[in-house]
Amino acid sequence: MNRLSRILVELALEEDLRDRGDLTSRFFIDPTHHSKGLIVARETCVLSGLVVARHVCEAVGGSNLALRAIRSDGDEIQAGAVIGEISGPTQLVLQAERTLLNFMQRLTGVATVTRSYVQMISHTKAKLLDTRKTTPGWRELEKAAVAHGGGVNHRQGLYDGVIVKDNHLVANSDPKLLARHIAELSKFAPDAVIEFEADRLDQVTTFLTIPGIDRILLDNMEPEKLRDAVALRDRLNPKILLEASGGITRDTIIEIAESGIDYISVGALTHSVRSIDIGLDLEDQPIAKLHSRA
Repeated sequence: MNRLSRILVELALEEDLRDRGDLTSRFFIDPTHHSKGLIVARETCVLSGLVVARHVCEAVGGSNLALRAIRSDGDEIQAGAVIGEISGPTQLVLQAERTLLNFMQRLTGVATVTRSYVQMISHTKAKLLDTRKTTPGWRELEKAAVAHGGGVNHRQGLYDGVIVKDNHLVANSDPKLLARHIAELSKFAPDAVIEFEADRLDQVTTFLTIPGIDRILLDNMEPEKLRDAVALRDRLNPKILLEASGGITRDTIIEIAESGIDYISVGALTHSVRSIDIGLDLEDQPIAKLHSRA
C-alpha cells in the first residue's frame, strides 16, 4: 500500500473511533477476552482487499491483532466460503470489523464486476481498461481490484499518462504543432503513453499520421464506425492501438470488442459498482460483561 492508501485507512478509523474509541466494546466486553473471527463471503464473488484488511488490523491492534488469509485476492469465492481469520482481543476485533469489511466489500465488488466484463469479451483480443472515474482517495485500491478481476489498469492519474481530449484540442489542434509538443513531451516523460481522443473518423485519419502517438481513444463510436477506424489503422499505421470508450454497458461490450479494437475502457467498473456482502462471524461469541473502570 502506498502513502495515500495508508492515510485513507487512518481516516476511516478516525471517523469510526475518534478520541473515545468503541464505546460498546469498551463497556460491554471484558478487555481480557479473546476471540477468533471468520471473514465469510455471503455471496459468490471475486476477492479483493486483503492487503488493506491486513493494514486495518495492524492500525487497530498492531501485533495483537492477527489476520490469516485463507484465500487470495483474485480468487473466485463461493457463497459461504471462509476468506480469512482474525484473532486477538475481542475488543480489537470488533473495533476493526466494520472498517475492514467496508474496504473488502467495496473492492470485492469492483473485482467481481470486472471479472464478469472480462469473461464477456474473452473470445476477442480486446483488453478491459479502467478509468480515472474512481472514488476520491480510493484509486490505488480500486485499480488493484480491477487487476484482481482480470482487467488492465489505465493511467493512474494525470501525472503518468497523456490523453489529449477535445477540450485540449480546442486550444491546440494544428497537426504540426501537436507533433512538436509530442516530441517535447516524449523527452520530458519518455515512459508516458500518449493517447489522443477522436469522435470522428477524419480525426482518426489525422492522428494516425502524427508521429509519436501511441493510442487513439475512439469516443462514443458505434460498432460500425469502430470497424471503420480499425480498417484505417490497419492501412495507415498498424502500430497505433485503438481504445473504445464512452457509455459502454453489458449490452454493447461484446459487439464493441468484436469490432477489432485493442482496448475497451469502462467507467462503471469503479464509479457505480455494488458492494459484495461479506461478514465477520465470531466463532466463540463473547459473553457481554460490564466491568468497572476507575
